[in-house]
Amino acid sequence: MQQDFTLKAYDYHLPTRNIAQHPVDKREESRLFVLHQTTDVREHRRFTDIVDLLHAGDLLVVNDTRVFPARLLGRKDTGGKAEVFLLSYPQELEENGKATATALIKSSKRPHPGSSIIINDELFCTILEDLGEGRVRIALHYDRARGLAEILSVCGQIPLPPYIARDTGSTDEDSRRYQTVYANRPGAVAAPTAGLHFSEDLLAKIKKKGVTIARITLHVGYGTFAPVRTEAIREHTIHQEYIHISEENAVTINQVRQQGGKIWAVGTTTVRALEFAAQETGRVTATEGWCNLYIVPGYRFQVIDNLITNFHLPQSSLLFLVSALCGRERLLDCYREAIAQNYRFYSYGDAMAILK
Repeated sequence: MQQDFTLKAYDYHLPTRNIAQHPVDKREESRLFVLHQTTDVREHRRFTDIVDLLHAGDLLVVNDTRVFPARLLGRKDTGGKAEVFLLSYPQELEENGKATATALIKSSKRPHPGSSIIINDELFCTILEDLGEGRVRIALHYDRARGLAEILSVCGQIPLPPYIARDTGSTDEDSRRYQTVYANRPGAVAAPTAGLHFSEDLLAKIKKKGVTIARITLHVGYGTFAPVRTEAIREHTIHQEYIHISEENAVTINQVRQQGGKIWAVGTTTVRALEFAAQETGRVTATEGWCNLYIVPGYRFQVIDNLITNFHLPQSSLLFLVSALCGRERLLDCYREAIAQNYRFYSYGDAMAILK
């Protein structure tokens, strides 16, 4: 068990060819690695088979966050190129056409407070404060008549994870496919990727089977890509992310549990939100605020039964979370099997279902 708390125990070798650079043609045609925890039986299926694994009376909980165009390309007031990466959705102020946000700035020379970065004729940013660790607080100035959301949609780009290495960067395909079909609340800088496998048609089949679908929100932050730098993983400080669970959905989740239905979490983000909302009483309560729940082996799950997830990076906090559910050694053995079977990994990759 002690080995479960060392960073090096979560390393594995992934050939570059297994890192998905593009999505499959149709969302639900990705592959599905199924792990039955009780028997250790493993199956290699298609994601469309998820309908067969769900049962009437079960509850599928999804994260309806929406990735916003957080990557802005512009020029400093001195003329040099600069990239602004917004770490959260800008907070609009009462002052006409102004918002504030935390961002990362990429340029040849670090801009100082008071300097500006011009994105286009409708948007420019002013550096307000250096927050350290590469982060700055900025003010965005824009045409309020047109609206910030519309301006960002025109001049911003959907940020892709660093392991999607393309010369072209993000494309029109990404603006559609790097979103879940139920994405509704803008605020994420990364997609809750387990949800990318669901199509409208597949969700309709799931509902027809008698499965309830509930939506919660967790805005995936840049911290999800932050490397763990402590060899003792319990010493790592997890990032905070905004969550919202409505009273209606909290009631639905608790009722399904009482009636004996299985709670299926779509993605690690959904797991964190649900488990965070049940910390005090063991029952999910309506919640809005910042979630800093850090799940590592030894954690006792209070809400979820089954998990649908993608394959995660070595030595990542997401790998710790999934290991807490099914065991580190077994999970890494499943990963080795998936690599041997040529599964596609990470955001645009294939899926895994872990069943009690």
